[in-house]
Amino acid sequence: MIQKQKYNLKMDNLAPIVLFVYNRLDHTKQTLEALLANKLANQSEIFIYSDAAKSRNDEMKVSEVREYIKKVSGFKKITIIQRERNFGLASNIIDGVTKIVNEYNRIIVLEDDLITSPCFLTFMNEGLELYKDEPRVASIHGYVYPIDGLPETFFIKGSDCWGWATWSDKWNIFEPDGRKLLDEVRRLKLEKEMDFNGSYRFVEMLKSQILGKNDSWAIRWYASAFLKDMLTLYPGKSYVQNIGFDSQATHCKIKTNLFNTDLNKNLAINKIDVKEDLVARKKFEIFFKKANPNFISKVFLKIKKLFIGERV
Repeated sequence: MIQKQKYNLKMDNLAPIVLFVYNRLDHTKQTLEALLANKLANQSEIFIYSDAAKSRNDEMKVSEVREYIKKVSGFKKITIIQRERNFGLASNIIDGVTKIVNEYNRIIVLEDDLITSPCFLTFMNEGLELYKDEPRVASIHGYVYPIDGLPETFFIKGSDCWGWATWSDKWNIFEPDGRKLLDEVRRLKLEKEMDFNGSYRFVEMLKSQILGKNDSWAIRWYASAFLKDMLTLYPGKSYVQNIGFDSQATHCKIKTNLFNTDLNKNLAINKIDVKEDLVARKKFEIFFKKANPNFISKVFLKIKKLFIGERV
């Protein structure tokens, strides 16, 4: 049931944007240019976390990105955090998100390969305001898979990582210990549900994180919210496009349009009942199953590598 309830956003209470960058200048430019096309950009504060080079091979590319972000303008305030040592993607994000969300109580999080719709910031801020007092809502998410027939907005159990927002009390549920998360998933016999009825290998990704084969913060964020029976709000049409699978991607050299979406340039958000949309969940499952299994396996391996070394 849709509740026709909207809020007039308070411009002095907009969530800060936190952007994590590394060594991809072209992607970083596209991400920031798209953000600046948002009508709330000039009223939003942005924190840009630039991780230090992991190796000498990356030093020049990291330096190019840092020179570029120093020249960016158009936001209400820009703060650049240049790491003096390589944190790695997971530690960089966990540390940055924790610090900023605890100071501002809410946050919008992006990485340097996410192109946003001009409505993205409005959607995220309205979602944060609409559901701020709902204890079961873990986060707001800007990306959705290219699936037809989804409602205007809907909830899915767990959390996600391609353009998302949350509140300090919800981020506090994040459990960094993958072993604890996996033990609880097994104790409650939730492996199949966590994997969308066996259609995606999230449990396997969590196992790999425990074994040190990946350092994914995202799988731990998903599992943390999933085990708390918490929900994430998704749009029916995506406000985010991931360009990290293109030919210029640093880590994933597989070219694909599997995750490509047309950016939604029309704002659509009304408050809905806080419960998982089982029809939408089934559509996610079908999407995963219909995707070429061999391709999904290759993407899965590449995604794991994202969190091992080059960008970590």
